[in-house]
Amino acid sequence: MAKIKITQVKSGIDRPERQKLTLLALGLKKMNNTVEVEATPQILGMVRKVNHLVKVEEVNA
Repeated sequence: MAKIKITQVKSGIDRPERQKLTLLALGLKKMNNTVEVEATPQILGMVRKVNHLVKVEEVNA
């Protein structure tokens, strides 16, 4: 399965609670924090819900 790198580029402050919890579930706690995860359907669904707060890149490995 492919890996993706997710970087938080906007703050979760003043966002709905669900979006804040989704950021935490992805492992993002601060601005400019980056995590590398497997691109499973569940992860891609979470990324789609907060796509206005994050930047996604494919990892070539």
